[in-house]
Amino acid sequence: MSVIEKRKQRHIRISLEEDVEADIGTGFEDIRLIHRALPEIDLEEVATNTILFGKKLSAPLIISAITGGTKEAKVINEILAKVAENTGIGISVGSQRIAVQQPETEPTFRIVREKAPTAFLMSNIGCPQLSLGWGVNEAQHCVDMINADALAIHMNPTQEAVQVDGDTSFKNILSKISELSGKLSVPIVMKETGCGVSFEDAMEIERAGAKGVEVAGAGGTSWSAVEYHIAREVGKQSQQYLGQAFWNWGIPTAISVVEVSETTDLKIIASGGIRTGVELVKAIILGADAVGIAKPFLKKAMDSPEALETYVNDIIREFKVAMFLVGAKNLDELRQKPAIILGKTAEWLRARGFKPENYTRSIK
Repeated sequence: MSVIEKRKQRHIRISLEEDVEADIGTGFEDIRLIHRALPEIDLEEVATNTILFGKKLSAPLIISAITGGTKEAKVINEILAKVAENTGIGISVGSQRIAVQQPETEPTFRIVREKAPTAFLMSNIGCPQLSLGWGVNEAQHCVDMINADALAIHMNPTQEAVQVDGDTSFKNILSKISELSGKLSVPIVMKETGCGVSFEDAMEIERAGAKGVEVAGAGGTSWSAVEYHIAREVGKQSQQYLGQAFWNWGIPTAISVVEVSETTDLKIIASGGIRTGVELVKAIILGADAVGIAKPFLKKAMDSPEALETYVNDIIREFKVAMFLVGAKNLDELRQKPAIILGKTAEWLRARGFKPENYTRSIK
């Protein structure tokens, strides 16, 4: 078994078995919605469907990148893909680096498109591979491997910096985005992995030619925490120290959504600690186009396909009821609904030059 395969297996096991949650909030705890006692619509009228990069979704929900490249990953991806297809939501695969380097692992990724023939699907490569020489050929190969609708390029400098034998090559990424964006057959979505995206980076990403961002903010799974546990298991004290030091590093998810949405026209996937349909509503009001969830879906998939499908449907149903209670018949109307931003989230945004009160849509 290769080093990458062993690492992927450890990531899954530790994510499920150990405490890897950030100890800070996502920011959504500071967001309040305005209840409408007279919504003036019927619940049955509420439509949760949307379109993302030309593909229809039953709700603005995506199974965020989880895994690929191992026998266990193939089983997990098959379950995830079947549920994505059955429920009409999107799905992203884990990093395909291993499939490029070890072609025999490609079936663990291809299974996703085989089981989800009509779903919105994102392929996935990493910034370090681009910095070290990957280009259009490798990126397009990953897209073609699963007939993807978009390419996610994951930005994980924090994880790589604390990881045992991590790859911290991040030079010239923006020029690579520019190169790829003009030649790939699908749009590029830049994806963080738990530390969020600032407006400074978002603006650079947009100028480079990417069409979307998955903010993956702080508040959910901390990959520094995951790498802390791995370092502890293998006896690498220095990396264990770093994993603990950067456990809560990053920009909370709700803040990152506001920073990106107010400064760019990028499509935004809000992920990082989002767990409920009500939080999905909050994310859309703040400017997200869709929401990604990873760990809770992984845990349900490990229980059974039926458990995962029930969970997805429950979240979509909760999302629909929350839309009804704020008086929104569809996502266009939802984006115009008010939200109150309080607490540390409001303080952060004001300090960065944003105006939380703009989201109240208050009377003049």
